[in-house]
Amino acid sequence: MASKNAAFGIASTAATLVVLSSLSAPLGAQDSAPLDTEAPDFLEQMAAENGAARTESGLIIIEITGGTGASPAATDTVTVHYHGTLQDGSVFDSSVERGVPASFPLNRVIPCWTEGVQLMKVGGKNRLVCPSDTAYGDQGRPGIPPGAVLIFEVELLGIQAP
Repeated sequence: MASKNAAFGIASTAATLVVLSSLSAPLGAQDSAPLDTEAPDFLEQMAAENGAARTESGLIIIEITGGTGASPAATDTVTVHYHGTLQDGSVFDSSVERGVPASFPLNRVIPCWTEGVQLMKVGGKNRLVCPSDTAYGDQGRPGIPPGAVLIFEVELLGIQAP
């Protein structure tokens, strides 16, 4: 059973990098889909939530549970549990649902994650509300339409320095 879980963990981490990578090539099949016209109102609504903070990039951070450990640098590899949804609540990716935490270099994911996770401490859990231009922009990805605002609940489990 351990080898099955280990193999699953590797596969799910690879899938996570595909979904979260800001270096992926744009997918032409989604270029013609309409952009989300409700995004500005949704972002304002999220920014108005109790405890929400908006960064200069537009990222909205809502602390769920404060951490007590260190904060990662952009060059660190982090281990997290996360649950990613669209505005309508539909899940597009979730290490929580897979039951296996994900580890990846923080500087190899979407800008929203690189910025937002650096503001966390190990043991903390935050909601990151990512405007489209800090996520996948007008290209979208499989399961993520162009112009989509992404919402992640992220629990920072650990940091591995480079």
